[in-house]
Amino acid sequence: MPVKHSHDVEAKNVAAGKDTTIQVLISSQEGPNFALRKFSMQRGGGMPRHTNTVEHEQYVLHGNATITIGEETHRVKAGDVVFIPEGVVHSYENTGEEPFEFLCIIPNKEDRITIVDENNC
Repeated sequence: MPVKHSHDVEAKNVAAGKDTTIQVLISSQEGPNFALRKFSMQRGGGMPRHTNTVEHEQYVLHGNATITIGEETHRVKAGDVVFIPEGVVHSYENTGEEPFEFLCIIPNKEDRITIVDENNC
């Protein structure tokens, strides 16, 4: 699998997300060190506050969103690059009129995702 088209990769709903899908473009079985995923969030969609046990390197392809990383909130758009350290609480909200899409690279390590209970913050 040296080359494939993203349209040939199935988009699956993200269970914790709202109107959010993921495509695993390069899986841990295909790439020895990193996985490459594409996320798409429809208008009003997003991901709740959560943590991961792996870092994220992201590149915004399309649309606009608000991303909160720790205590900082950022407005991001196509062309922006985002780094989320492992263990840091973060969330996404598509605040634009169009789908928000980004690539996300993570290391091939076990990733435990924990949803942060808003009532305990």
